[in-house]
Amino acid sequence: MNLFDVNWMGVIGAAVMGFVVGGIWYGPIMGKRWMGAAGLTEEEVQSGNMPLIYGGAFAFSLLASWVLAHTYATYAQELSVAAKVLTATGVAAGFIIPAIGTNYLFSQKGKALFFIDAGYWLLFYTAMGAVHAWLG
Repeated sequence: MNLFDVNWMGVIGAAVMGFVVGGIWYGPIMGKRWMGAAGLTEEEVQSGNMPLIYGGAFAFSLLASWVLAHTYATYAQELSVAAKVLTATGVAAGFIIPAIGTNYLFSQKGKALFFIDAGYWLLFYTAMGAVHAWLG
């Protein structure tokens, strides 16, 4: 299979959905808690290089979405919608969350920040899996 032989509408749609989930999660739902857990003030957050931050975040979302699409196209074409969503959720639960958990343990970051970020990644991948399953 060609690396670029994926459903590009699904790749872009799922990346956008993951980005939207992040905006909602780190905005009205967990924004204040996340800033406190990360040790950031609103002024520090707003003083960041927003084009770099948002552009980089979206580029990473596109990469994650493309890898998920490639995985489906290569291995999971016959999977049901539910199985595709659960596969994406499993990526977060089995790979992403343990990886950030390990980093947070060694960098001695607090549990609150871990649970906020872990919750986001679980929602991010579940939402991306749903979009890929729906458009795939």
